Order: sequence, then structure tokens, then C-alpha cells
Amino acid sequence: MQYKETITLAFSGASGAPYGLRLLEVLLAQQFRVYVLISSAARVVLDTESNIKLSANEDKATEQLSSLFKSQPGQLQVFGKDNWFSPVASGSAAPKKMVVCPCSAGSVSAIAMGASDNLLERAADVVIKERGQLILVPRETPFSEIHLENMLKLAKLGVTIMPAAPGFYHQPQTINDLVDFMVARILDHLNIEHTLTKRWGYGEGKS
Repeated sequence: MQYKETITLAFSGASGAPYGLRLLEVLLAQQFRVYVLISSAARVVLDTESNIKLSANEDKATEQLSSLFKSQPGQLQVFGKDNWFSPVASGSAAPKKMVVCPCSAGSVSAIAMGASDNLLERAADVVIKERGQLILVPRETPFSEIHLENMLKLAKLGVTIMPAAPGFYHQPQTINDLVDFMVARILDHLNIEHTLTKRWGYGEGKS
């Protein structure tokens, strides 16, 4: 099957797993191929916040998420944190678009420093060096001066810093409405059409 595009979606250890899971669901439903990176801390968060006990084995984790979201064969691939042979580890094969959602303050720091100590950090480093599109969704409060300095450094490099701060002008009735607000903003920046939320000044969401 021919997919529209390949996007890297990374989960780090910050609270906010429902944001990343909903984004993954929408991307798969719209026939994008998704490379998924999940840190060890993120697996703990997924279990805590969404009752998903994701295997540390990348093949088993791929099967779990593929079954959960009913994706097509080969549409979703989970890569382990030390899989340096994965496409996302090299500028010659990595997708040009990557979202870290949620993004911990620690991951923001490591990406800003170019640490590349695990596959998530390396993939982000690759996207930056290849002049691709990197979106970070920090979920932390309050931000310290260290956090702000790291985010400013990345913003100056062209990285989109999009804190998980949903609005309320669409009059959300459920937690899912708040999640969809943030996912909609991410999709907007990825230039992906959607109907998840109402837009400011308009009635229903734009298709």
C-alpha cells in the first residue's frame, strides 16, 4: 500500500501520553506511515496514564500498537532506543518530519545539546541537521530558566516549541476535546487537514 508520507512520532517520559496516542491514531487513520520511538520512561507513563503495557521489545510493541489502532501491515513500526540501524538514525533515510509528544524537559535539554545518547535524541538531531521539521510538545509546569533557555535555543534553530496548553474557546466538554485541541494544532503545523476542533472565527472544523 502506498502511504502519503512517513512521520516520526516519539514519546518521551513527560506526562501527556493521551496527546501522543491520539496523534498516532489520526496519522494512521489518514494513511501516513509512522515510525514510533518510545523511551523507557514513556512506557511507564503509557501504563500509568493509558493502561497500555507496551513491551520493551520493538517487534512486540509494533504488534501491540498495530493491533490497538488497526493499522495496515507495515504502516507502523516501533524502533527501540538503541536501534542505530533504523532509518531515523541517518540523514540519508530519516523522515523529514518528527514530533516528540509528549516531550520531557530532559529530552528538550538533550536535543538542545545534541546529545544523541539514544535513538529519540539522535532522530531529533538528524531532523535538525537535515533542515527538516521538528515539533516538540513539552508538558511541564512551571518552566525553569534552564527549560526556557533550551527551548529558545531550539526555536532559533527552527524547531517548533508547542507546549501542551489547550485552549478553551471551542468550549470543550470532555478531556478528549482538550486532547483533540492540541492534536489539531500539531496537525496544522504538519500541514495535515483535519476536522478535530472548531477554528477561531469559524463554525465547524475545516476539512
